[in-house]
Amino acid sequence: MKKIVFLDEYSIAGRNFEKVTSQGEYIAYDFTRKEEVVERLKDADIAITNKVVIDGEAMRQLPNLKLICIAATGMNNVDLETAKELGIEVKNAVGYSTISVAETTLASALALARNVVYFDEYFHDGRYREAERAFCYDRLTFQISGKRWGIVGLGNIGREVARLASAFGCEVRYFSTSGVKREEGYQAMELEELLAWSDIVSVHSPLNERTRGLIGLEQLKKMKPSAIIINVARGGIIDEAALAEALDSGYISAAALDVFSVEPLRESPLYNIKDRYRLLASPHNAWSAAEAIDNLIDCIAKNIENWLKRE
Repeated sequence: MKKIVFLDEYSIAGRNFEKVTSQGEYIAYDFTRKEEVVERLKDADIAITNKVVIDGEAMRQLPNLKLICIAATGMNNVDLETAKELGIEVKNAVGYSTISVAETTLASALALARNVVYFDEYFHDGRYREAERAFCYDRLTFQISGKRWGIVGLGNIGREVARLASAFGCEVRYFSTSGVKREEGYQAMELEELLAWSDIVSVHSPLNERTRGLIGLEQLKKMKPSAIIINVARGGIIDEAALAEALDSGYISAAALDVFSVEPLRESPLYNIKDRYRLLASPHNAWSAAEAIDNLIDCIAKNIENWLKRE
């Protein structure tokens, strides 16, 4: 019986994991620090990790390790080159959270457009109770319908966002971060052209050498002062210090972030935005609807099942 070790089981939020646990001797750790990885995986045949890093140095100390299942789509927390060298198979999960992330993207755009956070606080902190007038125009809102929506990275999630945005009456165009030309139902543009054209920009690309630091202050200055930008892909694609400056200087109207260059984010100018209602932020949970987590579990179970069959 193969030994399966999950390094950060908290990431599946307590959902039923029997499809995986039934496939071997299963050991789970709620969370694992870097210095604990080797000790916890020393006898493991299969490792499961969501965000815990398994680097080349650790792999070289784990002769039993034959399969790493990444409980996510992004694979930047595993040293793929060393894994290949050592004959360790690495499998990620693809497509499990497409709808969840796309819905979060649309919800973020709507929340910023309608200043949902501000008006919710206006009600709950007692200002509405004390108001003399029925309406509050402290912050003007706008509709999504009729706006131009630019998508950076038209993969599975980008396409679903494009579909939803179109259904809300937006005109959609995109920039291909891979540079690959495909026949799409939307017009392609170069990045700076897309940024200047868009009322709403959402980012849906992987973090790699082409996308790291893709959107900095120079690019943000190309956008309309009324525009909003949303990143639900990976931190590091948008320069966070540049974004803070762009928000404070009025180069753009608002932003929504679900991902950050370091997670959890410790010190950052994003915490000191002059007008905090310009920034809607969440702790990397756009992907984590209950249905998406269950889909993820199915992917992990299938990856292990397929590997065991070959073994």
